[in-house]
Amino acid sequence: MGRDRWFVLSMIGAALACLACLTPIAMPALGAIGLGAWTGHLDLVLFPILVGFGGLALYRYWITGRRTR
Repeated sequence: MGRDRWFVLSMIGAALACLACLTPIAMPALGAIGLGAWTGHLDLVLFPILVGFGGLALYRYWITGRRTR
């Protein structure tokens, strides 16, 4: 498949979004720094980011596969 920077970036972004979706871990951390009110809105932001990075990864995988045939 070769080196595709966009594919690597999208995989890293998707992995970070998955880690950030661990809201029970984020709630005490945000509460400790005074941003506890944001915890109710985390899912509204993180799920679209996860879907976006996952879609980018699938697209780049498809493009790279077409190029090598």
